[in-house]
Amino acid sequence: MAKSKNGTVFFCQECGYESAKWMGQCPGCKAWNTFVEERVTISTKGSGTASKSGSAAKRAEPSKLSEVSLGGEERINTHIGELDRVLGGGIVPGSLTLVGGDPGIGKSTLLLQVCQKLAGAGRKVLYLSGEESLRQIKIRANRIGEFNDNLLLLCETNLHAIEEILKMMKPDVTVIDSIQTMYSEDISAAPGSVSQVREATNIFLQLAKGMNISIFLVGHVTKEGTVAGPRVLEHMVDTVLYFEGDRHASYRILRGVKNRFGSTNEIGVFEMREEGLIEVMNPSEFMLNGRPEDASGSVVACSMEGTRPILIEIQALVCGSNFGIPRRQAIGTDFNRVNLLMAVLEKRVGLQMSGCDAYVNLAGGIKIVEPAIDLGIVLAIVSSFKNRAIDSKIIVFGEVGLSGEVRAVSMARQRVQEAKKLGFTTCILPAVCMEGLKEEKDIKVIGVRNVRDAIDLI
Repeated sequence: MAKSKNGTVFFCQECGYESAKWMGQCPGCKAWNTFVEERVTISTKGSGTASKSGSAAKRAEPSKLSEVSLGGEERINTHIGELDRVLGGGIVPGSLTLVGGDPGIGKSTLLLQVCQKLAGAGRKVLYLSGEESLRQIKIRANRIGEFNDNLLLLCETNLHAIEEILKMMKPDVTVIDSIQTMYSEDISAAPGSVSQVREATNIFLQLAKGMNISIFLVGHVTKEGTVAGPRVLEHMVDTVLYFEGDRHASYRILRGVKNRFGSTNEIGVFEMREEGLIEVMNPSEFMLNGRPEDASGSVVACSMEGTRPILIEIQALVCGSNFGIPRRQAIGTDFNRVNLLMAVLEKRVGLQMSGCDAYVNLAGGIKIVEPAIDLGIVLAIVSSFKNRAIDSKIIVFGEVGLSGEVRAVSMARQRVQEAKKLGFTTCILPAVCMEGLKEEKDIKVIGVRNVRDAIDLI
C-alpha cells in the first residue's frame, strides 16, 4: 500500500538540480549559492503487493514517420505584424509561450493588445491575472481601446481552480500573468519557488497539448536578465520571447530566444505610447533618428536580425587616460569584442591607443552581437582617435579577423538595398561580397580586403 510523508529537498534556482542536502556549488550548472530548501510530499510503497499500475496502463505504440499526419491546422494570426514575425508566422494552436522582460517594460500591455486583436477576430480568449485586480486591468484596457465580449477576465492563483475553469471554458488562447504567482495546494512551498513554478508550468503544458489551447506565460526576470525560477522552465515551453529596451525610452524590442516553430533570429520593434505599443515598420529609420552630422566617432553599420536588415549608428569616443590603466566600456555590443578590435588596430595598423580611454555605444540602446558590425566599430574608433568625421552618407559592414582582414558576411545584397532605401550613397563592404553587387544603381559599392584599406578610404 502506498504511503506519503513530508520531506525536505534542495533545488538549484538556476538549473533545477535536485539534492538531498545543501551544497555551495551546483554540480549541474556550477553556480554558487543557488540551492534553496523546499518541502515536498514523497510517496513510498509499502511491503505489500507491488503496484501494477505500470502494466495495467495502456502502452504507447511506436509509429512510422511516414504515417504521422501533420493535420490541416493553420497558425492563429494575432494581427500584430511584429509579433507574428517573431513567432514565425503566428500562434501555433496548442503551443506554450513564455514572455519575459524587466518590470514595466510592457509585457502585460502587449499581451492585452494581443487579446484585443484575437477577441475582435472572433477567438475566445481568457486573460488570467494573479497580480492585478479586474479594476486595474480595466483601466489599462480603456487606455488601449475597445474590447468585445469574446475576452474574459479572471483573477485567480490556485492552479486546481484554474485547471477546472480551462477545462470548462476551452478558450482558444489563454494569458497567464504571471507564472510566479500561481500555486498548487499539494506543494507546501511558497508561490514563486522552484517547486511551484515547475509544477505550474507542467500543468499548463498538459492543458495546452491535451486541449489544444495556446497559452502565454508571463515570467519575471532576475537582475541578470534571465527568467526567475529554474532554467527548466525555458526547456519545458515551446517558445521563449524576451522584451528588451530601456524603460525610460519609447522603443521596445521583442526577441525570440527559443522557438520550436520558427527562427530565433527575428526581432520585433515597438514604440511605447499612451495608447499602448505601436509597431515600428521601419526600425532603421527609427534608430537613425537624431543622428549628429559632421561629428567624429560616428558611423552607420548594417546588421541582419533574421531576414530583416537594421541600420544602426555606432558611436565611439577615444581620449587620453588620466590614470595608468585606460578605461574601456561598451554599451550594446560585446565588451571583449571591442577590446579585440582595438588590439587588431594597434598590431595591424599601428595606432597606439594603449594609453587612451575608449567608449563604444550603439545608439538607440539596441543590443547587437553580430560580427558584421566589426568594421563599423573599427572605423568609429579610428574616426574618434584621429578626430576626423566620416561622411554621413557612408555605410559599412563586415567581419574583422585577427589578421586585420575583412571577412564575408551573409545577405550582402539585402543590406545594400536597405542602405539605398534610406538614402546612403556609398557602401563599404568585404571585397569577397562584391560579386553580383557591381551593377547596383544609386549607390556606390566599394569592396575592401583589410582594415587598412577601409581606413584609407575614409
